[in-house]
Amino acid sequence: MKQLLDFLPLLIFFFIYKNYDVYMATGALIAATAIQIGLSYLLYKTIEKMHLISFALIVIFGGLTMALQDDNFIKWKVTIVYLIFAAGLFIADRMGKPALKAMLGKEIQVDDQIWAKVNHAWVAYFVVLAGLNIYIAYNFSMDAWVNFKVFWLTGLTFAYTIATVVYLFKHMPKNKENN
Repeated sequence: MKQLLDFLPLLIFFFIYKNYDVYMATGALIAATAIQIGLSYLLYKTIEKMHLISFALIVIFGGLTMALQDDNFIKWKVTIVYLIFAAGLFIADRMGKPALKAMLGKEIQVDDQIWAKVNHAWVAYFVVLAGLNIYIAYNFSMDAWVNFKVFWLTGLTFAYTIATVVYLFKHMPKNKENN
């Protein structure tokens, strides 16, 4: 249920874009994200920091997109979110508090060196996606960018998450129960 709630604003953006335009879709994205945050709080009694950061950027860049009728702002929002995630992971790691270990360390036990590699890989991943988003946004049509944003970025992130979990499980200590 939670994952569906996370993708709902993106799906609404896509649907409205395909049936109207990027400006109506941006307004719908702002509204859907506000509803997502409200529902998340009602259902889970918590709001993730990532959702708040993303919502703030959607309001700022989406508001600029609609007010100035310039789709460049909504295109940049994606890149800025990815750069914030990369910076957050990088800074947390430098402060000796790897964020990914903090989120997953209770369920997945691996050496700190493995957490460091995973953290660095995600920093690089977010930086690459930030650059790729801008490249697609300015070298392809709006339709191509929207499809890239909705399907490719989502798919790539899902695949990268699975690859990360496989990598982590590969490095987990083996249990030696009842040999």
